[in-house]
Amino acid sequence: MELTWYLILCFMFVMYIVLDGFDFGAGIIHLFFAKTEKEKKQVMRAIGPFWDGNEVWLVAAGGVLFASFPTLYASAFSGFYLPLIMILWLFIFRALGIEFTHLINHELWIKPWQKGFGISSLLLALFFGIAFGNIIRGVNLGGVENGMAQFKHKYSFFTPLWDGSFSPFAERPGVIDWFTITIGLVAVLTLTIHGANWIILKTEGEFVKKLQDKILPLWIALFVFIIISLIAFVTMKSFHKELFTQHPSMYLLPLLTFIGFIGMLLFRKSTKNWLGFASSTLFIISGIGSAVASLFPVVIPSTNTIVESLTIYNTSSETYGLKVGLIWWIIAFTLVLIYFTFVHKVYKGKLTEKHDHH
Repeated sequence: MELTWYLILCFMFVMYIVLDGFDFGAGIIHLFFAKTEKEKKQVMRAIGPFWDGNEVWLVAAGGVLFASFPTLYASAFSGFYLPLIMILWLFIFRALGIEFTHLINHELWIKPWQKGFGISSLLLALFFGIAFGNIIRGVNLGGVENGMAQFKHKYSFFTPLWDGSFSPFAERPGVIDWFTITIGLVAVLTLTIHGANWIILKTEGEFVKKLQDKILPLWIALFVFIIISLIAFVTMKSFHKELFTQHPSMYLLPLLTFIGFIGMLLFRKSTKNWLGFASSTLFIISGIGSAVASLFPVVIPSTNTIVESLTIYNTSSETYGLKVGLIWWIIAFTLVLIYFTFVHKVYKGKLTEKHDHH
């Protein structure tokens, strides 16, 4: 049951990153590339009917995490308390930026809210990438110093925003170091391309051609940071080859990641706009899957040798609770699936000015 719920949890978080990820990317494009009011409206038109529904996946994933892996939930939410509160405020400002922008038709009102939407989207993409970098790198479980755990509960930890060395190999690494920043920048560039592909898919006009031209330099920058992150990734103590050795079919994940990455470049100007979006979606799903598979069964590695890492087995609920929860999850997921099918059917195809969210 632990493996079943772990797969469900990964599925929920990946669905959130794919769906709300294009909202983050659209916000970044709104901030840097949409220069005219018409272009800004086009960006908002592309995400208007979808952005709030996409956030349901994050709430649902949090519920799944709490129900299936309560020890992991308690440890992560206490250890990452400060960055999580910062993310919460960014979500609030992003939503206000979307909903408040056109309440008053005056530049002094509109501009700050537009900037708030763009900056919040940028920082959310960066912070989620940094968070994923922390999961790959690991944390100092138990707050070990000089070979002694400082916290009463062995799975407790406190991670400062950064430490003086700014190194992922420090005894007590911070949330932000050169490795997690690199993963954060990979996330920003990936979601920017993903958002551009969504806007290209859902709208039309000169701005679409402009975005198609912007994908190439973004892709080149992404390639550079991926190389840096891969070199750093294989040096992390949390990297495991066991799953790939035992199940060679798992090598399909990095292969699909490569295919998605190349597809983002090859299909950036394709007349079949869905190919570009499908490529960035494949890159996100298989890329996260490759990283998660390299950690399995660990969910948060321990950077010390005193306290064991958090795994799907030492953080899960009792078997009875997992079995009962699975029934309710199937019911809830069916309802969510019906809702998303309905929304995307109503707003299928290109969205014109009559679909303006505001």
